[in-house]
Amino acid sequence: MPHAAFNADFFWQDGAWRAGEAALGVTAGRFATTTRGERIGRFVLPGMPNLHSHAFQRAMAGLAERRGPGEDSFWTWRETMYAFAEAVDPDDLKAIATQLYVEMVKAGYTQVCEFHYLHHGPRGVPYADPATMSLALIEAAKEAGIGLTLLPVLYMTGGFDGRPLTERQQRFRHDVGGFVRLLERLAPLQDDMFTLGIALHSLRAVPEDAMRALLATGIAKDLPVHIHIAEQIGEVQDCLSVRGARPVEWLLDHADVDARWTLVHATHLTAHETDRLAKSGAVAGLCPTTEANLGDGLFPLAPFIDAGGTFGVGSDSHISVSPVEELRWLEYGQRLVTRHRNVAARVPEESVGTALWQRALDGGTRAAGADIGRLLEGARADLLVLDDASPLLAARDEADVIDSFLFAGNTPLVRDVMVGGQWRVRDFAHAGEEAIARAYRGVVEKLAAA
Repeated sequence: MPHAAFNADFFWQDGAWRAGEAALGVTAGRFATTTRGERIGRFVLPGMPNLHSHAFQRAMAGLAERRGPGEDSFWTWRETMYAFAEAVDPDDLKAIATQLYVEMVKAGYTQVCEFHYLHHGPRGVPYADPATMSLALIEAAKEAGIGLTLLPVLYMTGGFDGRPLTERQQRFRHDVGGFVRLLERLAPLQDDMFTLGIALHSLRAVPEDAMRALLATGIAKDLPVHIHIAEQIGEVQDCLSVRGARPVEWLLDHADVDARWTLVHATHLTAHETDRLAKSGAVAGLCPTTEANLGDGLFPLAPFIDAGGTFGVGSDSHISVSPVEELRWLEYGQRLVTRHRNVAARVPEESVGTALWQRALDGGTRAAGADIGRLLEGARADLLVLDDASPLLAARDEADVIDSFLFAGNTPLVRDVMVGGQWRVRDFAHAGEEAIARAYRGVVEKLAAA
């Protein structure tokens, strides 16, 4: 028998609203069948996975918005980020990540894919335990109550030409052997709330022979694989110059890219690359608020969807922490460049909100490599309860509610959040948020004074 059971007027199941005559049961952190339960609200959604995060960057959000002497770009922002990263220690990282993950849960994210490259101490001096920074992130996720897909990042070179890493990049450095030992240290810690994956920072940071060697290891065989790719025009030009092909084209030609891969950003694609990426089964990891903040460009969403592509969303640098805003920006960016409305809805009468939510749910679930994203028996018990008392949802029925959730304003509409069968947020509040925020403020003040 389930230890808890819940009713709602509508549950989001298999891409559609289902009237809540049958309750959701929860046993040992997973959904189970049952018949009746406590009414928890009108509209209940699966939690959204956040497929791309650099947790430490939350503490520098808003600190790179001053124009430099020339044209600002991703590359000038990156220097600010490197300077900030140099000062962050394991305790700092835990405090920053815990605050961030609480913000994520309150916003409706119930799993985060942490693209983690801040491995070593200042100037690249290794910690006694090479997993020290990874363990800080695992502890942060536990305290916040969010599922974690940890993606340790292999980072080896400073460009496609194999140049050495700069002094500021030494904290990120690994060779393949050391990286595999890190994975072996972390793999036994996996459970229902923690999944291990791997990340290649980018093609410019991982030589071809190292990529092949890592992917051939036994430990990497079945793990999710994430990679930054084709985010910047400069990266595309450098790849063409050195490797004779565009980044996504080159990767598809030189690796067995399939459904366990997530290509983060993939902003600058030809029509042929777009079609090939869609048909590969890989997830396009889109981060619209960060991509806008950095001036990256816009992903070719409509042709990618039309070719059968799968995408999810992530908050990346965390200048915004909201699946609502990521999906809204994704759609609005497409409207601006195409001068059409409802771009993500690809068939007549389709709701753009439901199309965005379900597609991002599917892609994020695949990217996370975890049994999540479904209000169905056996899946991890993650759910969101929308605030049916909000004026923004007044007179909204099941046909309109997700459109209003995504496009009707900035008032928080996620009232309650369950992750792994435990209520993490009730009535918009996280039980640990005050103490966690105090610790975060202390760390940010210390870093600012350094």
